[in-house]
Amino acid sequence: MAAGRPDRGHPVRPGPRPARAARARHPGPAGGAVIEVRRAGALTTVQDLGRPGYAHLGVPRSGALDPPALTLANRLVGNAPGAAALEITATGCAIRLRRAAAVAVTGAYAEVRVDGRAAQFAAPLSLPAGTTVDVGPARAGVRSYLAVGGGLAVAPVLGSRSTDTLSGLGPAPLRDGDVLPLGTPERFPAADFAPWRPPAGDLLLAVRFGPRADWFTDDARGTLLSTEYKISPMSNRVGARLSGARLGRARGGELPSEGLVLGAVQVPAAGEPLIFLADHPTTGGYPVIAVVEDVTPLAQAGPGTAVRFREVGGPVR
Repeated sequence: MAAGRPDRGHPVRPGPRPARAARARHPGPAGGAVIEVRRAGALTTVQDLGRPGYAHLGVPRSGALDPPALTLANRLVGNAPGAAALEITATGCAIRLRRAAAVAVTGAYAEVRVDGRAAQFAAPLSLPAGTTVDVGPARAGVRSYLAVGGGLAVAPVLGSRSTDTLSGLGPAPLRDGDVLPLGTPERFPAADFAPWRPPAGDLLLAVRFGPRADWFTDDARGTLLSTEYKISPMSNRVGARLSGARLGRARGGELPSEGLVLGAVQVPAAGEPLIFLADHPTTGGYPVIAVVEDVTPLAQAGPGTAVRFREVGGPVR
């Protein structure tokens, strides 16, 4: 997303963020119920299931890119499904517990070490105060989720504790030395373990054409369904940029900014499509040729992953 041009919806780097002092630096509640961030990694954020219902105010849903992985991590430690946890991108993260707590890591497979010793992935770990949990780089997939019993009790914004990397709502992405408060452990049923399945190598995404499919040629619509694209390294939580065949327009000119939804396949002037993800803008000025029904598989799709599309149902109106 080019800074200063939210109507264009380019998923590159977010624009300038609010000053760090304006974002919550959480000292934690009395009694030491916090975690300390020892190694933040390239991008680690606090995520829950997002803040739906505010698109009319220009606020996207945000939330975990891989909701099933988040809810599984919470189930393993006995949290409510939507409790806030850490979304860890690609390079890993390390935390230190200041109270005894249950911890679980799911999502992208990574080596988990507890005080330097190997620990089980996708299983609850009951750990004493003072323990350091180190989640290594992702070995299969892109985003791992680390849940702690009680959930992360950062201050909610519009009903959610999620970090929105585009708008700047919610806590800032973590950095070394940050301290995050923990909530009181709940009594939801916990699971003992969960089978882990590697992410799919190639993706086949279901789409419905519209609402601006008529801005593209018949050949362009056929190309979208018949050719293979690759996930670009320029992708992020805002959107998955695709490299591959360019889609030709049937009409030129500018399209006034209009509403965008999760999964919208927008086509900028260069002709290569991009798919909007959790932190997408709520309006955009490039035409949307189609909408992806389920963007969840894109959460674990790294650069170079092959993507194809298939049409389902009727057009988006």
